[in-house]
Amino acid sequence: MVQTVYNFGGGAEHGDPRQKDKTVVGGKGANLAEMASIGLPVPPGFTITTEECRRFSASGVLHAELREAIAAALERVETSVGRRFGDTANPLLLSVRSGAAQSMPGMMDTVLNLGLNDDTVRGLAGASANERFAWDSYRRFIQMYGDVVMGVDHGCFEEALEIAKEERGFLNDTELDAGDLRALVDTYKDIVRREAGAPFPQDVHEQLAEAIAAVFRSWNSERARIYRRLNAIADDCGTAVNVQAMVFGNRGENSATGVVFTRDPATGERTAYGEWLPNAQGEDVVAGIRTPQYLTRRHRERAGAKAPSMEEALPRVHAELTRYLDLLERHYRDMQDVEFTVEEGDLYLLQTRSGKRTAAAALRMAVDMVAEGLINEEDAVLRVEPMALDQLLHPTLDPDASREVLCRGLPASPGAATGRIVLDAATAEAWAARGEHVLLCRTETSPEDIGGMHAARGILTTRGGMTSHAAVVARGMGRPCVCGASDVVIDMAARSVTIAGHRLAEGDAITIDGSSGEVMAGTVPTREPELTGAFGDLMLWADRHRRMRVRTNAETPDDCAAARRFGAEGVGLCRTEHMFFQPDRIRAVRRMILAGSAAERDAALDALLPAQRADFARIFEIMAGLPCTIRLLDPPLHEFLPHSDADFDDLLEPGGPSRETLMRRAAELREVNPMLGHRGCRLGITYPEIYAMQARAIFEAACDVADATGSAPVPELMIPLVATAAELAIVRDKVEAVAREVMAGRGRALPYSVGTMIELPRAALTADAIAAHADFFSFGTNDLTQTTLGISRDDAGSFIHTYLDQGIFTRDPFVGIDRDGVGRLIRMAAELGRGASATLKLGICGEHGGDPDSIAFCEEVGLDYVSASPYRVPIARLAAAQASLRARRSAGPAA
Repeated sequence: MVQTVYNFGGGAEHGDPRQKDKTVVGGKGANLAEMASIGLPVPPGFTITTEECRRFSASGVLHAELREAIAAALERVETSVGRRFGDTANPLLLSVRSGAAQSMPGMMDTVLNLGLNDDTVRGLAGASANERFAWDSYRRFIQMYGDVVMGVDHGCFEEALEIAKEERGFLNDTELDAGDLRALVDTYKDIVRREAGAPFPQDVHEQLAEAIAAVFRSWNSERARIYRRLNAIADDCGTAVNVQAMVFGNRGENSATGVVFTRDPATGERTAYGEWLPNAQGEDVVAGIRTPQYLTRRHRERAGAKAPSMEEALPRVHAELTRYLDLLERHYRDMQDVEFTVEEGDLYLLQTRSGKRTAAAALRMAVDMVAEGLINEEDAVLRVEPMALDQLLHPTLDPDASREVLCRGLPASPGAATGRIVLDAATAEAWAARGEHVLLCRTETSPEDIGGMHAARGILTTRGGMTSHAAVVARGMGRPCVCGASDVVIDMAARSVTIAGHRLAEGDAITIDGSSGEVMAGTVPTREPELTGAFGDLMLWADRHRRMRVRTNAETPDDCAAARRFGAEGVGLCRTEHMFFQPDRIRAVRRMILAGSAAERDAALDALLPAQRADFARIFEIMAGLPCTIRLLDPPLHEFLPHSDADFDDLLEPGGPSRETLMRRAAELREVNPMLGHRGCRLGITYPEIYAMQARAIFEAACDVADATGSAPVPELMIPLVATAAELAIVRDKVEAVAREVMAGRGRALPYSVGTMIELPRAALTADAIAAHADFFSFGTNDLTQTTLGISRDDAGSFIHTYLDQGIFTRDPFVGIDRDGVGRLIRMAAELGRGASATLKLGICGEHGGDPDSIAFCEEVGLDYVSASPYRVPIARLAAAQASLRARRSAGPAA
């Protein structure tokens, strides 16, 4: 029979490896057993496994075998502490707490002081010789049990408590005496009867069974489900339940409760940091009904607080706690978050877990612990969450500043920014040029907004998801961005914005936080990022242990320079269409598209060639000999076609086509579904002179840089949107003809390669045929996800949350690779491609290239590199190292 309950503390043995398996007994249960096994003072108890949670979720009942196991485990606890559950003379009281495999702080329910009723409360009063303590514990229990198990709004109890204090003229509940608390218990029982429609249960065994069931149910509470979705935790794991003998921090001034970190979780400093409350229980700290006091004298004096620290008030207990903290950190080899209770001078440890920390603290701790010999370099690399590095690379809000949150959207690009609202790109550029800090607010952005997006401090859109145009471009630029803020309504005619009922004019200040999705009124101070020495140390170790290379998606000198600072090893995607949106260039592009003859088209291309050549030369100079993958033009035509009268006026010139002719040609080119229309290699095959111009610009720039620096660039020309081998063969022939012509004219032979972006399912399915004409494949997972799932990434925001809530998708497929669908195509294409060409280079350049879980998938598939937006390069470097290390460790010593 599978074991359903595990004992800990009180001399229980912990030889069963399942009791250290967090997937079986949860993190809290495993750590309680571990602490007890190394001799720390842990109140005895037992853990009900996560499997029982899954079983309860399916049936809604605690089955008979589990009830029998609970009874046996409870009897062992009674023997260990010398008290009996439900005894009217000296009762055993219990805490019932959740404990999932992955920490979910505050997301699930807890019940303390369980086992009190109208009879046992008097036994507790007599056994403790403290009547006030007994009735205080009973009123706490009724409130917590009534809330968690019986569904009574906790505010009803809080209101009654406030009335009781007001009647006595007290400010604090600790001033209430035993008589006050007895009366409050009667009031609480009346509240339960009125609100729940049933009396407060007096059967202590019923209390225990219902509390366990309530904790199991809390696994599927809305807040827990949201937390799991935000933190990519599976819904089917379940929570364990820990039932433990109560120890009491509210038995007088020599009793206390508290929480302490073995190091400062904000800075990483090697000093215990925590808070405590004398004569209190843990919920007093959590509920915020009393202000906690500092644990150490040093922190108290630094804060200028008057209330004594625990170090000063209970020096012996504090010294004992300090010893235990050092032991725990050395045992777990990580910073610990420890809950403790002091009962009449006796210290008990109730929980330990690896503590949450800021990114700066995580880096400092990891590097310091290597220096201290606690962990090695590999452990340090694996210790830091890659996405946490975002906190270090962007401005953040001052945590002490007040703020008025107006609404929330999607946290599309991290960082915080304050600026004046502007409603179009031209205004953003004009105001920024005169020194204004601006935030660009748009319904959605388009490539034509690129100048304004670059000029703005941040971007806010009312539509779009995490991989919309605004989100992708903002991340590449390192601009904070909030997308899909549906509570924002833009009125272009009135030049105003209404945010959740607040009307703001263009020019009014707002603040956005791209890490949380919050939109705030007015100016909120921000802090600039600080990259410490620990950052450099960790990145050095990460580079030492990773297999895959890391490139960047960038097409501007600023983006390329930022990516190099962050450690990029080349360009994995240069989107050339993004280079054409400056006013002088888009005019030439529109003339090219609307050309009525080859001569008109050639004239427009001749005007673009010098600018393209200069663009590529600057990228090659910055990347200094590193490979640079340049995607030839891939614009959905609607992004470049003229729309307004001003657009058409801009194209008129003496001797050129008339307005009517231009408007007719534009109408002929408009497409019903431009994302699947005349774009990519289709444009290059229809108008080969376009790709010929770009290829000439690339090869001439490469020769210019080689002549000037003596270091030959390594251009890699990417042919986009290929569906057939024939398309790639045709375009490659034309590109290579230009290469031969340019190099012959320069008397040089520079290395280069030609490949394609795998972004269509057919390309993946026929990768062996396509590989015959390719030097490399780069997986464009943005479009590959769209074309595989048949979902537009710009429109998915309106329904994707429903798919996530209902478990249709476990994660947004535009954020993390859909392994079963898109991932299978990538794996197939990689195997087919390398089967046809052993030297084929494989990479990824979609937004997934900056996502740690997707990077782990790339390691599994054996890709050669990932490419990420500049500000995600450090994240990708660390994630790639972690993926390599985990792969080697799972393969074992032979690897």
